[in-house]
Amino acid sequence: MDVRYSVSKREAKQMDTEALRNEFLINDLFRPGVIQMTYSHVDRIIVGSAVPTESKLFLEADEQIRADTFLERRELGVINIGNVGVITVDGTIYDMGSRDGLYVGCGAKEVSFASKDAKNPAKFYLASTPAHKQYPTKQVTLNDARKINLGSRAESNVRTINQYVHPDVLESCQLLMGQTALEPENVWNTMPTHLHERRMEVYMYCDLPEDAMIIHLMGEPKETRHLIVRNEQAIISPSWSIHSGVGTTNYTFIWAMAGENQVFTDMDKVGPTDIL
Repeated sequence: MDVRYSVSKREAKQMDTEALRNEFLINDLFRPGVIQMTYSHVDRIIVGSAVPTESKLFLEADEQIRADTFLERRELGVINIGNVGVITVDGTIYDMGSRDGLYVGCGAKEVSFASKDAKNPAKFYLASTPAHKQYPTKQVTLNDARKINLGSRAESNVRTINQYVHPDVLESCQLLMGQTALEPENVWNTMPTHLHERRMEVYMYCDLPEDAMIIHLMGEPKETRHLIVRNEQAIISPSWSIHSGVGTTNYTFIWAMAGENQVFTDMDKVGPTDIL
């Protein structure tokens, strides 16, 4: 498990591109046949991936979390961005099509991942946060997700927010998770941008062609930085950082949030004229 320690806004001001990428970019996701995990000390979120091929992959407790099972004191959200797969939670089987999601509650003991076709595997994206209470495990398909349509063609940001792990869909302790899909010919994922002081966020960008890129904006509103992000890479966004981006084409991103509340509209907006 890769471990990332918290970086303050004062430290981030002094960082060059390489240092920013080392601290905030997760670029080693979706490796066939393994489970990849990154533990961030920003609200202790863990994000990662499971790409099962010939054999099942089992979610195990890394030494970093010091628990008998991975979900002993955690909850988990999963979205499949690959081909058809299967998740088994304590003997219950969930068939997972592309863009299907699953919430797994605290206390689940055995979680495994498998693909229906090893040559065309499922690609499970994972997000986990500490949890204080057990809520029921629940599957959420793309059709089940709560949908919010936002943006305009004039601002190049027509998009649909699909909320999978959200109080209007299911109960969780602190995890929020979903995916936002931009329409063709739209490239901005959030503008005007915003902060949410009470929650952090991780963006995982996907559905990008190999030669495309995202310019991800980060930093304080008056002290911005940017990182170039490619397909199936993720960015850790602390609560002090704006998070917004623009691509060379339309794309999808999966967002996961952790923090002290679950009010999705709890944000402090930052207008274009307030950014430097």
